[in-house]
Amino acid sequence: MAIKIVYKHKLATRWMHWINFPILTVMIWSGILIYWANDVYEISIGKTVLVKFFPESFYQTFHITHRLSEGMAFHFVFMWLFMINGLLYVMYTIVTGEWRYLLPNRNSLKESFQVILHDLHIRKTAPPQLKYNAAQRIAYTMIVLMGFGSLLTGFAIYKPVQIQWLTNICGGYEWARAEHFILTVGYVLFFVIHIIQVILAGWNNFRAMVAGFEVIKDKNKTQTK
Repeated sequence: MAIKIVYKHKLATRWMHWINFPILTVMIWSGILIYWANDVYEISIGKTVLVKFFPESFYQTFHITHRLSEGMAFHFVFMWLFMINGLLYVMYTIVTGEWRYLLPNRNSLKESFQVILHDLHIRKTAPPQLKYNAAQRIAYTMIVLMGFGSLLTGFAIYKPVQIQWLTNICGGYEWARAEHFILTVGYVLFFVIHIIQVILAGWNNFRAMVAGFEVIKDKNKTQTK
């Protein structure tokens, strides 16, 4: 059995991926510290509350109460790191042409359903792919757009008077805050799905994002000594 080394992710891609993970984690954590001071969001039907963001037990368990200033300090510092890393990543994909592997094409929506069916073991074979499959193309493009949206809505609620035009574009302060919160929920969902997909894909896929290459075993060839 021959072993083939396939290089998949360049060093810059891996670095920016791993840098963004702790930055976004701190952003979400510090955002919850800020949200505690005015936790108005819930999902309800009539007067029946289905989901409350967040119950008092959650705040008490994770010691979130009365840490508004701490949350704001962390949030505003890591906001700049998040923005710089995101801009560098977008510029890198444009300059190197990596965007060709990331942006969805006209077949991506159809093929993404095929990928999902394959992951659920309903479909036997996965659709053909290059570096990323169709579902990944859509998800990774969406996360970039969500990052851009978080910056816009974040600045809109950070400086609602100084950059009132941006706050107005977002629909006003309350709408901008709600949009910022919804995007944060989207990041958490993406995290959960992404980690599950990494676990299902196995060590070879994880190694590609750490070392940059995958090890492919070719059963049709015999390795020469």
